[in-house]
Amino acid sequence: MSEEYKNPEETGDEKEQQTPENISKESSAGHTDDDDYEKVCFICRRPESRAGRLIRMPGNMDICADCMQKAFNSLQGGNLGRYQEILKNYPGMGMELLNLNELGMNSPEVPKRQKLKKKKEKEAETAPQFDRHKIPAPHQMKAQLDEYVVGQEKAKKAISVAVYNHYKRVTADPSDGVEIEKSNMLLLGPTGSGKTYLVKTLARLLDVPLAIADATSLTEAGYIGDDIESVISKLLAAADNDVEKAEHGIVYIDEIDKIAKKKNTTTRDVSGESVQQELLKMLEGAEVEVPVGSNSKNAMVPMTTVNTTNILFICGGAFPDLEDIIRDRLNKSAGIGFNAELKDQFGDDKNILSYVTTEDLRQFGMIPEFLGRLPIVVALEPLNEALMLRILKEPKNAIIRQYQKLLAMDEVQLLFEDDALKVIAKKAMEKETGARALRSIIEEYMMDIMYEIPKDDNIGSVTITKEYLENTGGPRITLRGMGLLEG
Repeated sequence: MSEEYKNPEETGDEKEQQTPENISKESSAGHTDDDDYEKVCFICRRPESRAGRLIRMPGNMDICADCMQKAFNSLQGGNLGRYQEILKNYPGMGMELLNLNELGMNSPEVPKRQKLKKKKEKEAETAPQFDRHKIPAPHQMKAQLDEYVVGQEKAKKAISVAVYNHYKRVTADPSDGVEIEKSNMLLLGPTGSGKTYLVKTLARLLDVPLAIADATSLTEAGYIGDDIESVISKLLAAADNDVEKAEHGIVYIDEIDKIAKKKNTTTRDVSGESVQQELLKMLEGAEVEVPVGSNSKNAMVPMTTVNTTNILFICGGAFPDLEDIIRDRLNKSAGIGFNAELKDQFGDDKNILSYVTTEDLRQFGMIPEFLGRLPIVVALEPLNEALMLRILKEPKNAIIRQYQKLLAMDEVQLLFEDDALKVIAKKAMEKETGARALRSIIEEYMMDIMYEIPKDDNIGSVTITKEYLENTGGPRITLRGMGLLEG
């Protein structure tokens, strides 16, 4: 008997013994997360569904038959090529083996983000893949949005109807010849009006994958920047690389106004009109080949195909200077006569975006083909002081509730006077950055309080006063079992 051989019974290594009891235990262990993923070739990065059955090599490394054959051909021809530095003697077989130490790939398994979700069996594919009855009705959807989003009644109603119709379209039977078109949306509104927050809240309530992309980073294929496919790659990552789940998700492309046609330019518009052109097929529905676990295509990343036909696209942007285009159109009829309108009739209208038309957006720089694939255009209302005050205290995750929860962890109660909240809302309006200004203002005044409170365990409550926000006084502090203490 060889000296290298050791009896498993003598070593006591029960994990290595393939006894009937162990086999039955393994078979009864049940389904694991790895069962949902298919292996990827270590060299060519193709999944097992494309490359065929993979060969398991020592070190938990999987290689397809094609790559293995290429390695053998290189060895027989005497030209090792790229294998020369990573091959070592395979003891006992006269072969050579990839050296995992030199590659830095000694991990026991390939990370899941580099694996693909296995496609379901044919029997399961005949069953309905998406149940639209799980999607709440528009009035229920809006009621849920009301708990988190203050104001924007028209936008919440439009989004609820569009999403409900979209998922009815996904499950509709096309056999009668009636095909429902996609209800992609375009959200217009000043910064901080709640465009991104609306979409985030909606995706969380529906429990569907959501990908948020920034249009400013997108460029035409072949240029520095993200390709259009990176948007779908983010959605696939949000769906845990499950293609079927990603194909029923939502994509929100922010800052869409930044890809408007550049005016008076003599160079190629690689981040403007060209990006709009490349987005057309994706918005309408197409087979898009995207990398798995990465935002860029390269030879070391596996690829998969995602159909965007049933993906809901929502685009949003602030569209600065669009108000001037709308005012100019509305004031064209200004002149002399009984039917003439005052030239400055719409000059002070804060909700001027609600009058937007497709022609206004074309003049802004959006191409007609792109606008045609976004049939639903919704303008969000700018926030006023009254809405700012409601945003502070009404939503489920209102800003002051977040700070109250933070201090509650230190067993301290945080209170705000009504006059103090009005001061915060007024200061936020002066910043002209929408609801984002509320957090920055509260953070500024809460910094010292959050720093000092953990020092003293006797503090029971803190009340933010108007005087403290106006720098004419301090917060009211109450000690446990004692009276008030002026801060």
